[in-house]
Amino acid sequence: MSDEKKVMTADETNNQTRAHIIMVRNFLNLMVIKLLRRGELHDQTKLEQPELDIFTEFTPKLAGSTYGSDEYEGFRAAMKPALDHHYAKNRHHPEHFKDGINDMNLLDLIEMFCDWKAATLRHNDGNIKKSIETNQKRFGMDHQMTQIFLNSIELLEDD
Repeated sequence: MSDEKKVMTADETNNQTRAHIIMVRNFLNLMVIKLLRRGELHDQTKLEQPELDIFTEFTPKLAGSTYGSDEYEGFRAAMKPALDHHYAKNRHHPEHFKDGINDMNLLDLIEMFCDWKAATLRHNDGNIKKSIETNQKRFGMDHQMTQIFLNSIELLEDD
């Protein structure tokens, strides 16, 4: 057996590169399909009991409160039965997992981030940057994860 390394032709290299490109495209498409499914199923549990009545009562109250404020946290405490059910059934919430964000996967994080952004639009004083900062403390996110979310805000802004 020779110790010499095989020299590849440009065509051989290009064929391997094309195969790699196709594989990456397939993996990206798989992620897109899974994200589209997440979008179809997102928060469907809020439309039925035991969540419906509580969210019906508290959604307007939450809109008038500042995310993370004492008032907001009081509303969350009053919503505990619905939230416990919601978190148990929806894995895009850190509360779904024993170890919070550390147990989440990339799709969970993307859905959570989109949920955070959409939630800011339901609050009279919603602000995604402030929400990320609040959630950094609330969920014990490190600087790197927080910065990734901050870097991603522009992806959700209108062009």
